[in-house]
Amino acid sequence: MKKSSNDKSSQECSGECSDCASNERGSKPECPPKTAKIDVRHVILVLSGKGGVGKSTVSVNLAYALSNKGKRTGILDLDIHGPNIPKMLGIESSNLGAEGNMIEPVRVTGNLMVISMAFLLPDPSTPVIWRGPMKMSAIHQFLEEVNWGPLDYLVVDLPPGTGDEALTVAQMAPNVRGAVIVTTPQDVSTIDSRKAISFIRKLGLPVLGVVENMSSMLCPHCHKEIDIFGSGGGEAISHEMDVPFLGSIPLDPEMRKAGDEGRPFILLKSENPTWKCVDNIMEALVKIVEG
Repeated sequence: MKKSSNDKSSQECSGECSDCASNERGSKPECPPKTAKIDVRHVILVLSGKGGVGKSTVSVNLAYALSNKGKRTGILDLDIHGPNIPKMLGIESSNLGAEGNMIEPVRVTGNLMVISMAFLLPDPSTPVIWRGPMKMSAIHQFLEEVNWGPLDYLVVDLPPGTGDEALTVAQMAPNVRGAVIVTTPQDVSTIDSRKAISFIRKLGLPVLGVVENMSSMLCPHCHKEIDIFGSGGGEAISHEMDVPFLGSIPLDPEMRKAGDEGRPFILLKSENPTWKCVDNIMEALVKIVEG
């Protein structure tokens, strides 16, 4: 990745920027980056307070749901240290192209395209060892120097927590419509989800809703629901923090299998109860965003 001319990492804040994270002269936190030039109507952030809750699964299925409705959609995989979106879409062997000075995204369908750090790594096991300024430069390039064309939606899959990637894209991307928070039911996840909700609100952005993943499992033998990680945690924090609850997704081996095989679960269209849960959540999200 080439270094952005807007990188201010070596400069100290003047203390005169009212929007600066610190507003203290000589401190290291940077003033908000300039808004990237990208033609997109709605940017949707997908994040979680902690890892392993299935936010990439939600990102992929949401993007496919939007593209299937004829919306020109991009997926921006900003989990720079652990990019999984290409694997989940079955395009991990693809490479990024170039047209003049612009990067060409990988096209999944006529309406769906992807940018991910995974396309730039020589091997899937290659680690990305970057500090914040390098991430900020990469995010700027992924937004402004990619030939996205006019987009209806850009779905941004973020790493866990409320660090550099989430803050940078929230400040740099235009027309951020809001954020979807993904959690699992247990307390160790819902505690961190509260932090994610508070983070989004401090940035002045709406929370589009909470998705509770892995909420229960249907036993293949007795066909009863088993609450492996508990249940109801996502709905409880939605009510507590006054944000929409989009629904629960059961823990289903078929969803895991679909992700590993690069087939978005929402495309399977079966009588599987989990598929109906996913479809209902995606429909609810689309209605909120389109409304």
